[in-house]
Formats: sequence, structure tokens, C-alpha cells
Amino acid sequence: MNYVRTAILLAGLTALFMAVGYLIGGKSGMMIAFLVAAATNLLSYWNADKLVLSMQGAQEVDAGTAPELHAIVRDLAQNAGLPMPRVYIMDNPQPNAFATGRNPQHAAVAVTTGLLQALSHEEVAGVLAHELGHVKNHDTLTMTITATIAGAISMLAQFGLFFSGGNRDNNQGLGLIGTLLMVILAPMAAMIVQMAISRTREYAADRLGAEISGHPEWLASALGKIEEAAHAIPNETAERNPATAHLFIVNPLSGARMDNLFATHPATENRIAALMELAHQMSRLHGRDRGSSDQPAPAGPWGGSRPRGPWG
Repeated sequence: MNYVRTAILLAGLTALFMAVGYLIGGKSGMMIAFLVAAATNLLSYWNADKLVLSMQGAQEVDAGTAPELHAIVRDLAQNAGLPMPRVYIMDNPQPNAFATGRNPQHAAVAVTTGLLQALSHEEVAGVLAHELGHVKNHDTLTMTITATIAGAISMLAQFGLFFSGGNRDNNQGLGLIGTLLMVILAPMAAMIVQMAISRTREYAADRLGAEISGHPEWLASALGKIEEAAHAIPNETAERNPATAHLFIVNPLSGARMDNLFATHPATENRIAALMELAHQMSRLHGRDRGSSDQPAPAGPWGGSRPRGPWG
């Protein structure tokens, strides 16, 4: 089903891409936009994860360079029944993380240095379990491709500023007014698509991630810390690439630019409330299973005894 949604998304974004091309250059502009969109679609499918990781300055690490982080991902992936994804660290003070890749066999998870410094071992595990939830749900293909194509649409729309005076034939385009409208509306449309993707899928990844770790409260605690830090610590890399904002577990943007008018994530307090309700349900369920309501929920993949840090 996710592949069908991805195909629909690609078709819709391609149509939008062609519409912008038409308004800028008429039929010839539309054909050029179609060819560029086709090339972008192919590039996005095969290499979008590499592009996104490169844009964020992510560096791959292994069991030798980041043993604690690598062990967390390995244990969670095993718990989720997933292949071991590649692991990356971004040198960024803002606590945040994302997953990418066209399928679970080609997945990658990336965390910032700020996340490793600000969160406990359990909270980091909660965040990574959420990201593996996206991988298991095959969300990463759609989300990564959207980031690539939405960024391309925004750039195409900006080109209208340079070509707005060159097409005065109403049969070939809408001229200056149409171009200016598309310069505004095309990035907005792309952001709306991102918002639709993230809002529905973050809740699902929260829930699946909580099931993978066995502790919804780990992710709930992490979300609270990340949300607070995101408002105080700017993410300059994400600000330069706002089309990637929906990939992150919490919106990394400051909201200071027009690109950031659309929230790409559900309200964090609502996500935390849903996770705490899930924790309560899991506690009651395990209490009934064990014949006593005061029995604690089972520990995560490490039995609750794994030490915190160091991270690398």
C-alpha cells in the first residue's frame, strides 16, 4: 500500500512540477519540466537517501567508532525483525534524528550530536525505535522522495522570477501574475504534501516504535526534551534545506522564515499524551497477563540494565 501511495505522490508532484513549468514557459516549459521531473523521480528513488544524508552533513559510523549507538540500533533492529540499517551521526547541536532509505534493506538512521548529549540511553533508544518504526512501515521511501521533489519544485518556482517577463502570449502561459502566484503557491503546495505525510505517519511510527522498545515512556520523555531544545537551538542545516524538515522526529525549523509557516508534525504534546496512554494500556495488559496489576511492564531489548553512554 505504501508503494501505491508513493506512486500517487510522485504522479501528483510531477503534475505540479509540469504546471509550474507551463506557467513559466508554456508548452515547451511544461515538456522541459516533465523531463526534469522524470529524471528527478529516478534520482529520488535510487539516491534520495544519499542526497538527504549529504545535505545534513551526516557521517556514517560503525561498531568501532560509535559502539554504544551502534549497539542500540542493532538490538532494536533485531527486536523489530529488520535488517541492520546504516548508522549516521550529524554534527549538529540540536537534538534530532531521522530515518531514510527506499526500503528496509537499504535503510539508514541518523542522529545529531546534540541528541546524544542531551538524552539518556533509554531516551535515545526510544527515538531510534521510532525511526525504525518508519523503516518497518516503509515510510522512508515516500518521505525521502517527497523531500527531494518538494525541494526541486521550490527551486523551479523561483526560476519564474527570472523568466516572468519573457512570455507574453496568454496561450503559452499566464505571464507575470501567474508566475508570481506559482512562485508563492508551488512551495506552499509542496509543504502541504509534506504536512499530510508527516502528521498521519508520526503517530503510527510513535506507536510502533514504542512496541519495538517495549517502553512508550522512553520516547515520550525524549520528545519533550527534543521539542524544548528545538525552540532554543537553531538547526542551520535544516534551515537551509526546509524541504527536509518532515523527515525529522520533531520539526527542526525555527519558524522564522516563510518556508516554515506550515507545521510538518503533529503537536508534540499530543504525541506525548498518546504515548503515555499507550504506556498505561501496556502496563495494564502485562499486569493481567502476569496475574497482578502491580507488575511492571517488561523491559526493552536490554532488560533495563544496559549502561548509559559513552556514545562514540
